[in-house]
Amino acid sequence: MGKPAATGGRLFSEAAMIPAAHASRQPAPADPPSPPAPLQPGGWQQALRQAVREPAELLQLLGLESVALQVSSQAAAQFPLRVPRGFIARMRHGDAHDPLLRQVLPLDAELRVLPGFGLDAVGDAAARSATGVIQKYDGRALLVATGSCAIHCRYCFRRHFPYGEETAARDHWAQAIARIGADDTIDEVILSGGDPLSLSTPKLAELTDALATVPHLKRLRIHSRLPVVLPERVDAALLQWLSALPWPVTVVVHANHANELDARVDAALAALRGAGALLLNQAVLLRGVNDSVQALADLSTRGLAAGVLPYYLHQLDRVQGVAHFEVDDATALALHAQLAARLSGYLVPRLVREIPGDTGKRAL
Repeated sequence: MGKPAATGGRLFSEAAMIPAAHASRQPAPADPPSPPAPLQPGGWQQALRQAVREPAELLQLLGLESVALQVSSQAAAQFPLRVPRGFIARMRHGDAHDPLLRQVLPLDAELRVLPGFGLDAVGDAAARSATGVIQKYDGRALLVATGSCAIHCRYCFRRHFPYGEETAARDHWAQAIARIGADDTIDEVILSGGDPLSLSTPKLAELTDALATVPHLKRLRIHSRLPVVLPERVDAALLQWLSALPWPVTVVVHANHANELDARVDAALAALRGAGALLLNQAVLLRGVNDSVQALADLSTRGLAAGVLPYYLHQLDRVQGVAHFEVDDATALALHAQLAARLSGYLVPRLVREIPGDTGKRAL
């Protein structure tokens, strides 16, 4: 995702909170968790094709036809609605203020052009080192693997990104692999997008087979919202691919609210852990979604129950069209302090902002 998006269980002892070693260094569990069964025939790709794309249909499914006048057709034309039906099923019927609905519903507020909000809020263009390759921080390279996502989050910091020109998959990843291979300081590759797991498993295998020819790579990180919004994506083929990778793998999922996690998501996350992945969650602090201590605490504890440790809580990236989600820094710091006073340290994500040109995420 792009982070953006972009957004999980578990463990009740110190030993349980230590992720399993990679499958190549540890015997596979006798009974690895099974992936969630598909909600309908055709698996995850069919579920993706059947995602809701019309605001009127989304509101009808939720019994909210009366709020249709608040929806912006112009905002939907600029950045189309897309939301899987399984994610809609987790929204509260009849609640126009549901925190999951707010993340996907196009509103007139997106059309306001405000100072300080631009098209490239995080400096992706300046950090481009090859087609679809972004290098901002020492030792790491991010691959924009695809422009496709299973869900279009209205706060997405790459909603204006030129995916048509800047996708690493071009020419079978040749330029991206050449760039990474030529820089022996890169020891970690981050698969992002879009959402890299919206690629087919054979396409992912094509990429990782190419990356495996780069001797200085030591780690792989995958940023994905699909295990949360489309848990069917975590199928047997994906798990087989993941467990066979030659590096330690971290999957950073993206959930912003505890209500995004249900039994099917739990099963998908457990299956990813069973394949040897370390699971972390990054969230974005969003007004009207999770801007309360209770919502943030619930997200951390519900994530832990699903085997996912909190990683980052991002302050909003100031891309054009997202100002209505912004929480001011003073409020963010107060919320974070209250969260730290309430929860154990390992349940408190780092509150950060991405500043173009910085050598890492900047802690508030």
